[in-house]
Order: sequence, then C-alpha cells, then structure tokens
Amino acid sequence: MPRTAAKRATTAVDAAAHNRPLVDDIRLLGRILGDVIREQEGREAFELVERIRQLSVAYRLKRDADAGRALDRLLKRLSVDQTVSVIRAFTYFSHLANIAEDRHQVRALAAQDRRGRKLDGSLARTFERLADAGVRPDDIARTLQHAYVSPVLTAHPTEVQRKSILDAERAIAELVGQRDALRTDAERADNEQLLRARVTQLWQTRMLRYTRLTVTDEIENALSYYPTTFLRQVPRLYRDLERALPGREVAPFFRMGAWIGGDRDGNPNVDAGTLRMALARQAEVALRFYLTEVHELGAELSTSQLLAPVTPAMLALAERSPDRNPHRADEPYRRALTGIYARLAATLHELTGTEALRHAVAPQDPYASADDFLADLRVIEASLHHHHASALVAPRLAPLMRAVQVFGFHLATLDLRQSSDQHEAVVAELLRLLDDARPLRVIGHAYSALAQRELAVFEAALEGRRRYGAAALRHCIISHTEDVSDLLEVLLLQKETGLLRGTLDAGAVNDLIVVPLFETIADLRRAETIMREFYALPGVLAMIQRAGGEQDVMIGYSDSNKDGGFFTSNWELYRAEVALAAMFEPLAREHGITLRLFHGRGGTVGRGGGPSYDAILAQPPGTVNGQIRLTEQGEVIHSKYAHPEIGRRNLETLVAATLEATLLHPTKSAPRSFLDAAAEISDASLRAYRALVYETPGFADFFFAATPIREIAELNIGSRPASRKATRAIEDLRAIPWSFSWGQCRVALPGWYGFGSAIDAYLHARPGERARRLALLKRMVRQWPFFRTLLANLDMVLAKSDLRLAQRYLELVDDKRLAQRIHAAIEAEWQRTHDALTLITGQRQRLASNPSLRRAIEHRLPYLDPLNHLQVELMRRYRHRRDGETVNERLQRGIHISINGIAAGLRNTG
Repeated sequence: MPRTAAKRATTAVDAAAHNRPLVDDIRLLGRILGDVIREQEGREAFELVERIRQLSVAYRLKRDADAGRALDRLLKRLSVDQTVSVIRAFTYFSHLANIAEDRHQVRALAAQDRRGRKLDGSLARTFERLADAGVRPDDIARTLQHAYVSPVLTAHPTEVQRKSILDAERAIAELVGQRDALRTDAERADNEQLLRARVTQLWQTRMLRYTRLTVTDEIENALSYYPTTFLRQVPRLYRDLERALPGREVAPFFRMGAWIGGDRDGNPNVDAGTLRMALARQAEVALRFYLTEVHELGAELSTSQLLAPVTPAMLALAERSPDRNPHRADEPYRRALTGIYARLAATLHELTGTEALRHAVAPQDPYASADDFLADLRVIEASLHHHHASALVAPRLAPLMRAVQVFGFHLATLDLRQSSDQHEAVVAELLRLLDDARPLRVIGHAYSALAQRELAVFEAALEGRRRYGAAALRHCIISHTEDVSDLLEVLLLQKETGLLRGTLDAGAVNDLIVVPLFETIADLRRAETIMREFYALPGVLAMIQRAGGEQDVMIGYSDSNKDGGFFTSNWELYRAEVALAAMFEPLAREHGITLRLFHGRGGTVGRGGGPSYDAILAQPPGTVNGQIRLTEQGEVIHSKYAHPEIGRRNLETLVAATLEATLLHPTKSAPRSFLDAAAEISDASLRAYRALVYETPGFADFFFAATPIREIAELNIGSRPASRKATRAIEDLRAIPWSFSWGQCRVALPGWYGFGSAIDAYLHARPGERARRLALLKRMVRQWPFFRTLLANLDMVLAKSDLRLAQRYLELVDDKRLAQRIHAAIEAEWQRTHDALTLITGQRQRLASNPSLRRAIEHRLPYLDPLNHLQVELMRRYRHRRDGETVNERLQRGIHISINGIAAGLRNTG
C-alpha cells in the first residue's frame, strides 16, 4: 500500500475510534427515543419514522436518487397528524444528538488534558505562547489589572427553546455524562432507565408556547444559565489564572453583562417595570446562590475553638452573630456563618421582597453592599490561613469570594438600549439646552406616553444603581447612531433624571457611559468622525475623565450585513475599528481614556458568528488592549453555556484570545497591498449583494414566499416583533429574523452572497494581472488573520448550505418565473463563491481543514433533510388554505416544530 494511502487509512481508523463513544451515545439516545415513540405513538408511527430515516440517509450519504424520489413521494402522502409526529421525532433526535455531541466534546477535551496537549483557546496554550514570546507573568497580571472582558446575554427574536425543554435536556445531559464512569451492568441499566424517563418527559412536554414569549420569560431563560454555569465556572476560570500566575493578584476583570429587561429598541414590552423586575431577579439569583454556599460552608467549617485557635477578628465576627445556640458555642466559624446567613437573608428580602428557604436565626441587619459581605468572608479566610487550615479555603470559600467579587448583588451589568429616534422625540418635548443645570420638565404638563415611558426608564436606572450598586447599570446604548446629537440627547436625558449632575461647562459627572451603536455601512463609515466631534465638544472629555475615563463603542454585525452583505460588512467593521483605535490612541496616552469595543455578534456567520477565539484574534492591531464586550444570543447561548464544562471552556477561550490579542498581536497594521485588495473586493461584493437584495424587482416578494419568515413572525418565540415597521421592505425587517429565515431554508445567503462575484471581478480587473492577484489573495490567507478567519467562516456556511434542498422552497412562490430567475442568480453566485474559495485555499472539499466538524455536519444532515421537506409541505398547505377556512392548529404547530428542529440541528442559526 502506498505511504499516503496507508496514512489516510490510519487517519480514518483513528477518527473512527475517536468517534466511537459519540456514535454509541447517539445510538443509545436514538434507540431510547425510538422505544418511546413506539410506546407513545404506536408501531406504525415508529416504522414510518424509521423508513423516512433510512431513505434520507440513503439519499444524502449514498447519493441514491431512487431513495430521494421515494422519500419525496412518501412525505407528500402523509396526513397532517403523521407529519407532525414525524417532525417531532426528527426534532427531538436533533436535540438528543446535540446532547451527545456536547458530551463528546467534553470527553475529547478531557482526553487532551490527560495527554498534556494544550489546545488553541485554552489558558494553558496561551500562557505557553506568552512565555515563548518573553511576556512575563507580571506583565500578564498587569494587563488583567486594567482589562475588562464581558460576554453579554441578550434576548433573541428567534429564540425557539422553552425553559421546560431546556430543563429536561439538562437532566438528560447529566445522565449521559455519568455513563463513562459506570462500571457494572446494573449501574448502566439504572442509568438507562433514568434516561428513558427523561426522554419520555421530553416527548410528553409541549415543545412550543401557546402564548407569545414575554420579557419575563426571556429574563428567566437567561438566568437559568447562572446557577449551573456562570456562578460556578467563572470562579474556576479565575482559579486557573491564579495557578498560572502564582503570588500575583488577579483582578476581577471578567464580568457578565445583560440586555434583557433594559433593551427597548423596537420592543414596546420593555419599560421601567421590566427594568426593575430584571434587576430584582438578577439580585435574587445571586443572593440565593450565596445563601446556599454559606449554608454549605457552615456544614464544612465545623472547627472547634477547643482544637484550633482563631484570629481576634474572626472571634469578633462570631461574637457579633445572633446565633446563641449552645451546641455551637465552641464553633466560631459556624456561629459567624449563621450571622452572615441572617444578614444575607435580610438583604434578599430588602432587595427583592422574597424570603430565604431556611433560617437558623431570624433575618436581620442587611448588608449595605456586596463589599461588606466580602469583607466578612475575608475575615474567615484570614483566620483559616493563620491557623493551619488553608486547605479548607479552596473547596468552597475561595470560589464564593471570587463570585461575590465578580457578581456582587447585581449578578450582571444590565445595559439600557434604545433607538436614537426615540431619544430624539423625547428631547424634542423637553426643548431646552444641556448647559442648564435646571430640570427641563414642567410640573403638571401632560407629556406624551413615549416621553413618560423613556424618562421613567432612566429614573428606574438611577434607583437601580442606588439599590444594587453602580455595577448594576453602566451603559446606555444608542441604536442607529447617525450623528453626534444622538449622544448629546442621552446626556440630556441623564441630566433630566439625575444620572448626570452638573453641566458640561461646570464639573458634569455622568453615571451611564453613552455608547453609540454603529450598525449600517454608512454609520460605520462615520463612526470615527462622530466620536471625534463628540470629544471636541467643550466639557465632554473632562466629564468622561471624571466618570472613570471609559468609552464603549458598539459595532453592529447584523444590520451592516443586511445592508451591505457578508464581505463588505466585515471589511467596514474592520475599517471602523482601525479608525476608532487611531482616534482614541492620543486620548488614551494624554488623557487616560480607555476605548472598549462592544461587538454585536450573533450566531450565524452572516451576523458576526463563528469561533470566538478566531474572531478576537482577527481584530485589527491595537483594537483589543484587554477590553472587549460581545453579545451572546439565541441558540448560541444554549450551545455554549448549557453544559457547565463546555461553558467554562468557552469563557476560558474569551480570556485566552483577549490576552493573545493584547500581548502577542502585531502592532503594525496589515500591508497596504492587503488593505487595498480588501477594499476593492468589498466594493465589488457590495455591488453584487445590493444588486440582488435591493435592486432586483420582486426580491422582497420572493423572500417572503420562499422562506418561513411569515411563519417565524407568527411563532411565539420572542417578545420583540420581527419587523420594525408594518411593511414588507427588507430595510425595515430586523436583521435577526432575516438571517434566521435564510438559515431555515438552507440558503444561508447572508453568510456568503457577493463573495464569488467580488473575487471574480478582482482577479479580472486588470488584464495580465490575474496570477499576481491570486498569489496576493493566497498570501492574505496565510498572513492576515482577518482574511483567514473570514474565509474559514465562509467555508463553514457553504458546508451547511444546500441549494438542492432550498429549491424545494420555490414551490411556495406563486410567481414561478420570478422564483426561477432569483434562485438561478443565487445558485450561480453560490457556485462562484465555492469556486473562489477553492481557488484561494486550494481545498476542493468544504471544511477540509476541519474534518471533525465536516463529519459532524455530514452525519447530522440526513436527519435534518426530512424536516426541511416536511416544512415546505406544511407551509404549502398552510398558505393555500381557502378564504375563511379555519386555521388548522396542528398544521401550524407542525411548521413551528420544524423551525425548532432545523434551528437545533444547524445550531448556529440565530
């Protein structure tokens, strides 16, 4: 056997061995699901699902055309009830496959750890790289001292998971995770019986909401990730940093952020009431976690003063406790912790109006701040260290102290966000200037509902900062920032509600950082100009210095993509970042102003998605500097943070990438030839994209017919409307449903369209220069992280797209000539993009550089394909019902479940 063939065969055997546990888990879960379907729905239903599965696998993996035709005939003959049953089966299989894949990822990471292999994105690998580059531990600690890294959880207009489903799936994931440690047949049988119970629960649990998701529901969904992942895994992340930096203090640089309850942009359901409720629920989650940990500490720290002395401060803390139980008279730690618990219980009641679950003594003397609580814990820590009990600190006390440092009583920093035109309308009512310290509102005047609602939100923010601490609310984000006046309007609203004191010409101090959000291509191009004009205003620089010298600027991936397409969006974001970094560099050097870029990324590549590690390293030189915020949205939150270990790895990746981008990133910009080429490609890509989306007659009609956008708008999956205005214009459609809809029909157009035409135009722009230009593109992939990451994401999108399946959706378009004309244009551009990517990278097979992801996608698609076929069939029946005919709720439910299943199967769709 030739050496290369032998190597391929060995690689294939190794890959099969590596994936064997994954295959076993999927088969086990699939078998249990099949048994449940047979039990619940009957043998015929089970055999129908199995027949469809076999045909789909034969059609997809074996390229069996006869199987494809048989599958199509079979699916079209199904009744509505049969169709819904099949959709539920394949949807739940997608969910269970996700659980198995997550478990396999944890298993593979643990195996790499045991072998001592340090993976990209791990802190171990990052510290190794830093050491190789001569970066000293003191330099790393100093960087963290001034760093700010914050993932921000946001609500999602296309969030499709119910909390009941999430809870059941967490239980299944935990049971699957236990199987590797089981040694006897009896243990495995018990585990399988529990799995069967949870899968039965899943099958009998309603997947969809009967009513539209409320803001309260969205808040609860996001908060569900804290007890299982963030509150426990973030302290572990700090522990790993402390071990890597022995003897050095690791500052609390990592913070969680949130939008849910404060994001009013386009959502009339968010107001001062939801803001107060979100703050109170966040505090409740933090405080209940602390109460549980303090209770457990009391059980663990049973040290008797008769056997081990304590410090005077520790003794005083115990004496201040109201615990007078004689059984604990010689147990100072327990007495102190009983007192701490009572104070926390009183704090819980004062901040949230709720009660602690248990009381050794009555709640009393609430803490004024989380710092006071932390101070008491430090007394306990010091006493343990001083009297040979340091071993008792690490298991629970140290993680608890770090949690209090990071999460305080507020849990996460909640942002305010509103559209600039709404701020403008309110300010127009107030009709005064900023350089006037007097309030502008006239007592007794009947202001509009908008003005009252907006001012009430700012007043609630002032109250929230006083109640939960300054870290509870720090940012006010202005969507659609188009001019410097948009920033000034927010300062005026802060002044009007007590969040800004003084005037710009006389010692003004503002509580909330005014954060412009630049979203469209035009806005991104003006970002640097607007910020320069803002800082040139008299008094602004001094005000920001007095407030702490921080300036966040948010850049939007979603709307810029919908506006200008995949490549142009990424390029204009890159250019805006470079311009902003250059503008702020002298402000940082001379005035101590810190620029922090806030990346409004989504799940899909078309919305800035893709691996976070690569995305951060692809940022332009000088734009990270230890400072980054980024949004986490939709199904991505679930896939990243539902499993605690995977959650910790993802959090670790953010920190590792931030350190590398700050301490290892080249300070020089990319070569001029790279920048010129990207600019030229962007211009051509923009023309191609806008020619299709905004200049093709009938394109909006095609989009609304050939994708499930109408059904998504009806689905009870978000508190925010899918469109900003009641029109069918692409301009008015929200970017998230736009991207989500293209993902559902397997086109994923926002993640690639325009690139192929742009590369073709670039290579043929000048006669005789094709070879030189192609060589330059290949060098850009090798040497420029921005371009390399962009093409890697493009590669993934093309691998997940399927225009053969997308063609099925053309049946839903009444104008067949329009459908064929637009689909032909999309198909031709897809082929150009595929060919361009192959030409530049030299890889004819998609995801050739990521075989594990390629295999995962290949094995997943046969189980997704039936969902797409059935979605088309049900949408056809649903849309073509006769006038006055009652909506078949079962039919509608089937469509909505198919949306859920496809989203779960593709994973990064939102």
